[in-house]
Amino acid sequence: MDMTGEERIAAPRDAVWAALNDPEILKACIPGCQSLILKSPTELEATVKIKIGPVSASFSGEVTLSNLNPPESYTISGEGKGGIAGFAKGGADVRLTEDGDGTILAYDVKAQIGGKLAQLGSRLIDSSSKKLATQFFADFGARLNGAP
Repeated sequence: MDMTGEERIAAPRDAVWAALNDPEILKACIPGCQSLILKSPTELEATVKIKIGPVSASFSGEVTLSNLNPPESYTISGEGKGGIAGFAKGGADVRLTEDGDGTILAYDVKAQIGGKLAQLGSRLIDSSSKKLATQFFADFGARLNGAP
């Protein structure tokens, strides 16, 4: 699965960069995130519970940040295992561009899934992924604008 997009966030680029590197903010914004623990400045451990169609699973895995170019870009990659539901692995290149008093966050995602999740069909996976991304950016933008 590949997904690209961009979102305008009404916050300065430095604030968006800081938030993208803050485990507490990310935990609050990632749909279904139950825990996100900083193991090092570039490594995190995550547990996320999601439901896609009829399949509900709890994934645990590692997240790594690389190609860091603060406050402009980085690559985030990870792999999670969801037991019988399967696995997910992939990464995203994230770029931040100043846009007046806001920031354009552009992303290119490449992901692979296996197990029961892969049997659901690409249409359901793609629409669910877009819904989760929309929810993340709505929560992320609200958080940067002072919402709890």
